Amino acid sequence: MDIQGLQKMTLLDYPGKVACTVFLGGCDFRCPFCHNGELVLSPAPAEMDQEELLAFLKKRQGLLDGVCITGGEPLLRPDLKGLLEAIHALGYPVKLDTNGSHPRALVDLVERKLVDYVAMDVKNSPERYPETVGVPGLDVGPIRESVGFLLEGMVDYEFRTTVVREFHDSDSFRAIGPWLAGAKRYFLQSFVDRDTVIQEGLHPWGREELEAFAAIVRPWVPEVALRGVD
Repeated sequence: MDIQGLQKMTLLDYPGKVACTVFLGGCDFRCPFCHNGELVLSPAPAEMDQEELLAFLKKRQGLLDGVCITGGEPLLRPDLKGLLEAIHALGYPVKLDTNGSHPRALVDLVERKLVDYVAMDVKNSPERYPETVGVPGLDVGPIRESVGFLLEGMVDYEFRTTVVREFHDSDSFRAIGPWLAGAKRYFLQSFVDRDTVIQEGLHPWGREELEAFAAIVRPWVPEVALRGVD
């Protein structure tokens, strides 16, 4: 398997663990606010292959507590199962980042106990999903299926939304709250503009507005917190 990137250590990506983050190319969404445009819009060159990654992980046994798999959308990769099996064989728990568009693949990996923590992006209210992910006419059914599966609690998880002024408002969170009712935890992440963002000219909300959005969701999801906010 081609690996498009590796962050050798992170204290932020896997809650409570010192981890590394593995980046896999390819995505079925085109979110205008995506920071990983080079992984989404074109096949990014491989930084290493699977054997090189596993050699790195062997050297870091005892130093790292976990491995994050992100993208792009990792569940698009048919060889993901083999990679996760090899990582688990080295004793590492795995956190998977996903947009939730491939519920069958998600369920399969969880049932095989190849994923220990799932972070699913909830892009917006169901009504605004197509515009928010840059896919006109998107069927939100698979997204709903993934949300429903995670709410069953077969695997530890979080939901999160990157909040962008041009795409999110109070109505977004009035719809998201009941959709995620009973969830373990939900994070609002402030959009940060970078050179790698797919669409220029987008803006974050301020802390006060983000706190207000969080308050809208809190009656449905008791643990709601902000990330990436000064």
